[in-house]
Amino acid sequence: RPQQLSTFALTLYKHRARVDGQAVLVDFWDTAGQERFQSMHASYYHKAHACIMVFDVQRKVTYKNLNSWYKELREFRPEIPCIGVANKIDADMKVTQKSFNFARKFGLPFYFVSAADGTNVVKV
Repeated sequence: RPQQLSTFALTLYKHRARVDGQAVLVDFWDTAGQERFQSMHASYYHKAHACIMVFDVQRKVTYKNLNSWYKELREFRPEIPCIGVANKIDADMKVTQKSFNFARKFGLPFYFVSAADGTNVVKV
């Protein structure tokens, strides 16, 4: 079960897992899409090994912000894998029929999920 720690800048989730028999500690940094985190400090990208870019299908601004977040990520960590995730599909399943260009534009894997009911969360 992830342990949640609040910090000044964001929420950090720590999760311990086993991958191919090896113990792995995963830190998830969650800015919750807040405008005050529009530009992340470079130190937040330090030692990042992957990125999950999540937007709220009910809040267009969170989708619109993905481009600038992604460009900034690539300035500091050009080599790490990244995926796009549309969250809150439980609110309106019709959004899964929409075409979200962001992931295609950057050649990223893309998933529709619902954190509320667990739809596709394990896939991510």
